[in-house]
Amino acid sequence: MDPLFGIMTAFGLSASAGLNAYIPLLVVGVIAHYSDKITLIPPYDALSNPWVLIVIGILLIIEMLADKIPAVNHVNDIIQTGIRPAAGAIIFAASAHVITNVHPLIAILCGLLVSGSIHFVKSAVVRPAVTATTGGAANVPVSIAEDVIATGVSLLSIIVPVLVAVLLVVLLAFIIWLVWRRAQRKGHSAS
Repeated sequence: MDPLFGIMTAFGLSASAGLNAYIPLLVVGVIAHYSDKITLIPPYDALSNPWVLIVIGILLIIEMLADKIPAVNHVNDIIQTGIRPAAGAIIFAASAHVITNVHPLIAILCGLLVSGSIHFVKSAVVRPAVTATTGGAANVPVSIAEDVIATGVSLLSIIVPVLVAVLLVVLLAFIIWLVWRRAQRKGHSAS
């Protein structure tokens, strides 16, 4: 695989970790365990261990259920504030190092920044806005959509990394627009 595609894959996987920490870990682990599409090097090859996959699967189920229960979903986001960036760092380092030999510290920092940023926007901007505007009624559908997006981005990051790169640029532009719009509204409110 081309090194540029490897970096795109790493960015896509770490971005999906910002929505759900366990989905990209499980996707990479299962694909590495059952196919030759991904070959993980030590210590990242632990992700493809069947026992590790079982633990990740259990954590995924717990996280998905907790994210669908009102009030518990906000506590879950607080708990996930450390877990999602860590998962993004691990998955970025695992996927980038396999293909490009990116220095592990740079890979970890990139993964932390990408997944941490996505998690921040999700938990500090999007979810509170959804809760405030719908009285919490849309939290479950939004959570389901986040899980679907995280799964789709994880799979596409491995299969079609260029498409994920384009989607990430569009997402970044949308996030910048949301922040700018929010700042504009606060500026008009203060006037």
